[in-house]
Amino acid sequence: MVRAGAGERDAAQSTAALLWGLREPPSRGPRPGLTVAGIADAAVGIADADGLDALSMQRVAAALGVTKMALYRYVAGKSDLEAVMIEAAVGDPPDLAGVPGGWRARLEEFVRLLALAWHRHPWLPWITVGDRVMGPRELGWVESALAALDGTPLDGTERLDAVFVLFGHIRNTQSMSTAGTQPWTGDKRLTPVMDQLLAANGESYPALHRVFAASGSLAGSADNGREFGLRRLLDGLQMLIDRRAPTDRRAQDGPPVGQRLTE
Repeated sequence: MVRAGAGERDAAQSTAALLWGLREPPSRGPRPGLTVAGIADAAVGIADADGLDALSMQRVAAALGVTKMALYRYVAGKSDLEAVMIEAAVGDPPDLAGVPGGWRARLEEFVRLLALAWHRHPWLPWITVGDRVMGPRELGWVESALAALDGTPLDGTERLDAVFVLFGHIRNTQSMSTAGTQPWTGDKRLTPVMDQLLAANGESYPALHRVFAASGSLAGSADNGREFGLRRLLDGLQMLIDRRAPTDRRAQDGPPVGQRLTE
């Protein structure tokens, strides 16, 4: 197990203080002309327009009409900058308590809202990976998904695993909508080069060749399998929950999902 060094722990503590409002405001120096929120909004605008590769302290400073050194009064570096822009972009976490239909309907609504947030900011799926400090709004999204499973017989670890898998599924299907992440064009056709390669090597890839010959595409559904995968994931959770449910509850609800699907 790799342990974080003192420098990494100090940096994490500093980022946590920034995101959670634990830093003491400066008592000396000139009156602040910037705000963390303003810096975050400028960074989000750059990433939305030009992608994460275009993001830098210098670029944000230029957008705000200040020097790069002026930003360091508010954010210690690019890791802090990314932390505050994530917190700004994710938006307020959804309250799913009023969604009718039980845990499954709540998770379906959660996935829909998460996909919308990530669609508005296509860089979010990429920047929100790895071991890092989350702010209160981002952590609230995890809380919302976990709360959707309240009342189910799943234990704590199973609920966390279910939410982790859901996030991973949406991140994967969302990333497939980003240019350059798949061998086909935006209108779901194979790129000319891949089309030629598959045609010339069809005997080596017979399953791929059959699918492409039948449909003219290897892109799958328009949503890159998001709805298909979500239904299968929730079906699996439903089967586990059905097995855990009390006998009298199962009698009222009918046979488990797995049995219904095989009848």
